[in-house]
Amino acid sequence: MMELKGKKVLVVGLGKSGLAAAVFLRRQGAQVTVSDIRSAESLAKEIPALLEEGIMVEAGGHGLLTFRRQDLIVVSPGVPLETPELVQARNFGRPVIGEIELAARFLKGKILAITGSNGKTTTTALAGEILKTAGLPTLVAGNIGVPVVELIEKSTDETWSVLEVSSFQLESTEQFRPKIAVILNITPDHLDRHGTFENYALAKEHILAAQDASDFAVLNADNPRTAGAAAHSHAPVFWFSARHPVTRGAWVEGGSVVYRAAPEAAAEVILPLAKISLKGGHNVENVLAAACAARLAGVEPAKIARAIESFKAVEHRLEYVATINGVEYYNDSKATNVDATEKAVAAFGGGIHLILGGKDKGAPYTPLVPLVRERVRAIYTIGAAAAKIESQLHGVVPIHSCQTLAKAVEAAASAARPGEVVVLAPACSSFDQFESYEQRGSFFKQLVLEQRDWKARNA
Repeated sequence: MMELKGKKVLVVGLGKSGLAAAVFLRRQGAQVTVSDIRSAESLAKEIPALLEEGIMVEAGGHGLLTFRRQDLIVVSPGVPLETPELVQARNFGRPVIGEIELAARFLKGKILAITGSNGKTTTTALAGEILKTAGLPTLVAGNIGVPVVELIEKSTDETWSVLEVSSFQLESTEQFRPKIAVILNITPDHLDRHGTFENYALAKEHILAAQDASDFAVLNADNPRTAGAAAHSHAPVFWFSARHPVTRGAWVEGGSVVYRAAPEAAAEVILPLAKISLKGGHNVENVLAAACAARLAGVEPAKIARAIESFKAVEHRLEYVATINGVEYYNDSKATNVDATEKAVAAFGGGIHLILGGKDKGAPYTPLVPLVRERVRAIYTIGAAAAKIESQLHGVVPIHSCQTLAKAVEAAASAARPGEVVVLAPACSSFDQFESYEQRGSFFKQLVLEQRDWKARNA
């Protein structure tokens, strides 16, 4: 546990985790300054509470002297580590860590950490639910929406902290050591931040860096880059696969999820696939990963099955919204990359009216072509990435340029016929027109429900 009393600490970036870190540090006795490139006006809600805590605020840009005068710098996930002021601070020997690394140095109990390009939130929520159902003291936080530092006061030596961790969080870790580390998949994402797929993949694999032989790594045997991470693991590797048996871990056999603890052990049935309520083949992988992690945490198969059977889809993850005149509407606003959109399209047999677009993340959209040709009736583009999407998917299916989500929902609702589906699975981040994927998904749901109510009144 690090000593913070009297230390000069700078928190860079005032998102959820930055704010939580600043307050935690101040209450530990540190002299805390926060720095954000946003103006004082745009931080009007946050500044009064920070000043009340005795935290100094630097708004409207980063001052080099501010960075040099610190004993420690804590960087929020949304702030790139290559920000010039951070580079200079490191050159001057100032330690730079992330909020999750700060939290890990104080958190009690064991950590189950989950990362991956897709499925993190669903798997984290499901794993947390399984452990709670089994009666284990469980806290859930991280990229799922709750800063990890907020768990510190609640944690005990018996606690399991189930954490969703992103590449942005992992690249600034040093001593962060999960008892169980899960990598669901690694596919191209966040290339606008990491520059190359290799850099992004290495950031994901960093979840394994501090583990040792007393820990466990859970890896996807069906995803080549994830499977390759086994070579860098200091912990025993357990596998999950939706396609074939594994030496130890979880897989699908005879229409059921099964698990074995060792190559010579007999396979035990967890539950039939038919009892998984989540839609889509990708969610079978999420269930396999969560079940494998739960078994390693000591949860019995019957308790795992009970939690999985009752688990419902997480908001904004292939979330059913409504049926209007025989057309079903699904909100998958969390599909912020191409691989996630592929999984969303694959979850439906056909007749899909697909809403794509937002802020481009640097990856191509051409991998969507085979599934789009097979299952999508029409595409409706929105946001800054629309032109790139339209050029790369031109001629595959009809494409309607809609600019805004409201226009896209209206156009899709007019074109869709009974038995078809309208799916928001944008393959892009939300930051061109929305503050978050949650805000985008909530607005989509609002638009759909307004359509439903309008049609009901005019029926």
